[in-house]
Amino acid sequence: MSIVASLTPALSSLWDGLNPHLIASFYQVDRQGKRIDSAITVKAPLVEAEMEISLNWQSPFEQSGPESKAPALLAMLQSGTLQPFVDAVLGKPKEGEQASGAQKASADFLKQFEGRTGITKLNSTQVFTGMPPVKFSVQALFRAWRDAATEVEAPFEQLMQWSLPEKLSTDGTVLPRLVESAKGETGSIEALLPSLSPVMIALQYKGRTFAPLVIESIGMPLSSPIDADGNFVELLVPMTICSLTALDKEDWANVRKVAM
Repeated sequence: MSIVASLTPALSSLWDGLNPHLIASFYQVDRQGKRIDSAITVKAPLVEAEMEISLNWQSPFEQSGPESKAPALLAMLQSGTLQPFVDAVLGKPKEGEQASGAQKASADFLKQFEGRTGITKLNSTQVFTGMPPVKFSVQALFRAWRDAATEVEAPFEQLMQWSLPEKLSTDGTVLPRLVESAKGETGSIEALLPSLSPVMIALQYKGRTFAPLVIESIGMPLSSPIDADGNFVELLVPMTICSLTALDKEDWANVRKVAM
């Protein structure tokens, strides 16, 4: 762990005796995933933690076979259910009678289709069509031994601040801001994009660091127990955290282990 990281303040409950690898660290980073020197660290064990990578593979040639052109007819041919229809048209030979040439020829012809399919290696070939960002589903546990305000409330409030936009403009339309920009009262960028999006964070857990990430959702279990002052004494905070972009092989190689 770097000297800067060890000197920055940490918001956490008391977890004396717990293996450091079982305590997750959250801290603010820039778009390149580098830690902001003055960033506060929130630490908490994760009751549940799961990383999910979805890879989109599709078969674009799947509908190029004959089944897509005449699905009902091909299904009847392949399953053999077309034979009763032909027998109804040509007539079915009675018991003890020989089938006519036309009946026998039609039966032999239709039997060739049974058990066959139009699926080939070409029209079943999958191609990679992309992937969404990596998603982390976690539940961070905070509980108070001495002071609920500093051990539970403070780290949870910091997570909420990271998840929410830094600033939302109160102006409803662009036109008034453009007028202010023309007068020199504000900049053109602030006129077009007046609000500030949420910050990016890093997750360090079990010796691995994932960054940059964004908090996609966060929950606050209001039914959790409180003390006499109304401070939560325990919170199990569910969060969904996503990577800023999709990851490639090189990005995954950078998720290297760090010293705890």
